[in-house]
Amino acid sequence: MGRLNAPIDQLPRKALTVFFLIDTSGSMSGAKISSLNVAIRDTLPMLAQISQDNSDTELKVAALQFASGCDWMYPRPLPIEDFEWNDLDANGLTSLGAAYQELAKQLSQTSGFMHEANASCAPVMILFSDGVPTDDAKHGLEKLKDNNWFNAAIKIAVAIGDDANKDVLKEFVNNNSEAVLTVHNVADLKKMIYLVSVTASQVASKGVSVGADAPESRQDEVMQDIKDAIKKDSSLKKVDVGADADDNKGTDDWTNW
Repeated sequence: MGRLNAPIDQLPRKALTVFFLIDTSGSMSGAKISSLNVAIRDTLPMLAQISQDNSDTELKVAALQFASGCDWMYPRPLPIEDFEWNDLDANGLTSLGAAYQELAKQLSQTSGFMHEANASCAPVMILFSDGVPTDDAKHGLEKLKDNNWFNAAIKIAVAIGDDANKDVLKEFVNNNSEAVLTVHNVADLKKMIYLVSVTASQVASKGVSVGADAPESRQDEVMQDIKDAIKKDSSLKKVDVGADADDNKGTDDWTNW
């Protein structure tokens, strides 16, 4: 009887990796990269709380910067409670294609970050860019599209200002136009970093929704939650939702930092 009443070992939690892909080219210098550094650092405690409150899923974070080449902030994704943000500097070109190829390499189920497939959830990927790729982004993206983790991931692209190539960002999110969000000032950039990171992590880490009103996919659920939040917050009225949206074009202001 004693064995029957023994406590059951707790099942290990699955890992949910949040990937930040960050343009650190020269055009991101000044207010853009400074506010991004602050916003992501300020968002990490909330992601840690999401992980702590979830008995089934552990959040991990990986950050890949790209300029004249690309580099990971750490050699592997770290549990959110161990992750410390190192401020990024901005200079150089915009090697988005190189970043895509590096991400594809690390999404490998044999040797990359996701090699323990049974112990992982579909990841979250958030891309930030303010310009145009200076290398072959299409070739790199084709490599990514061959990867099941990339195809299953929740993906959001944040265009930082009018000069961002939103067609390129749209291709990253599987041509899902509404998953491209454009910000035109420091305040909105900081708010959107928090909103998209927290919302995507909350949805990705919970059980699948069911019922007649359930969204078709977690990607749809994330975007609906983000759009609802933007509508409710009048301070975000200058955020353009959708790759083709241009209501606030011409209002860029990156001086107030």
